[in-house]
Amino acid sequence: MLRWILALLLIPFLDAILLGFVATAYIGWVPMVLLVVLTGLVGMLLVRAEGRRTIRKMQRSLAEGKPPTDELLDGGFLIASGAFLLTPGLVTDLIGFLLVVPLTRIPIRTALKRYVIVPYADKKTGGFASGNVWTFGFPEGSANGSEGQAQWSDGGNTYDLSEDDYSVDSEESYTVEFGDERTDSSDEDPDDPYAR
Repeated sequence: MLRWILALLLIPFLDAILLGFVATAYIGWVPMVLLVVLTGLVGMLLVRAEGRRTIRKMQRSLAEGKPPTDELLDGGFLIASGAFLLTPGLVTDLIGFLLVVPLTRIPIRTALKRYVIVPYADKKTGGFASGNVWTFGFPEGSANGSEGQAQWSDGGNTYDLSEDDYSVDSEESYTVEFGDERTDSSDEDPDDPYAR
């Protein structure tokens, strides 16, 4: 955590040093101060306009019954771009303009969703966030790790079958072959035709 705080403090510091170098070597201090003020004002206007546009898109998505995931990410990018544009410096202004302009913000949003958000959500939810779940069978080949053998699990309450332990005779009947018969007859009913 301390590394992130130091990085957040170090980037504007190095950017201010670069700004001072460009001011003394190329354009002078007065034009550099005017450039910093101008980028702050233009950035404020762009962030405000894009924020309104994003809110309208979010309301439209909610009215259609769709989750506004892209609009929420855009809102976060606009907050970050406002902070970058208000920070004096050339690199932070460039990052701020990249995040505020839709032409560059959309590819950044797509990359963030693909490489950061979806893998993190899949890791936390076991694939349910993106729909990448096992709906048939088991991911490792069988439920209990040993294929081809029927085994009791949960201390005898559940019987796991492998593929060779049952066969479908017709559409209405099937046969299950238990490798080891249970000897307890406490749950058997003599009048039940389906009892063992």
